[in-house]
Amino acid sequence: MHSATLLDHFQNPRNSGELEPPAVAVQVENPVCGDILRLTARFEGDRLTAIRFKAKGCAASIAAGSALTELMLGKSRARIAELRAADVEAALGGLIPESKHAARLCLDAVAALLK
Repeated sequence: MHSATLLDHFQNPRNSGELEPPAVAVQVENPVCGDILRLTARFEGDRLTAIRFKAKGCAASIAAGSALTELMLGKSRARIAELRAADVEAALGGLIPESKHAARLCLDAVAALLK
C-alpha cells in the first residue's frame, strides 16, 4: 500500500509541466515497465532556479517526479549529484518493492540533466 505522502504527490503534483527554452530538457524511460520522466530545468550559474516535470506511468513514478523536483530546487549541481534513490524514497514516505523503479528512474533523469 502506498504512503499518504506518495498519494499526495500523485494527486497534487508539485512543479508539473514544462519550462520554455532556453531551459535544459531531458527525458528518460524505464525499458522494463515503459514509465517516462521528462525534466526541464533552468540553472543560474551553478544553482537550479526552476524545474518542471512530466511523467507517464504508474502513480509511484508520477509522485517520484514531483518529489524529485522539490528535492532539487534551489540546490547546486554538486548537491543535486549527491541525490540517491533512497532520498526520493524517503521524500515519498517509502516505496513498496514493486515501485522502487520509480526512484531509480528519477536518478537516471538527474544523471542525464547533469551531463
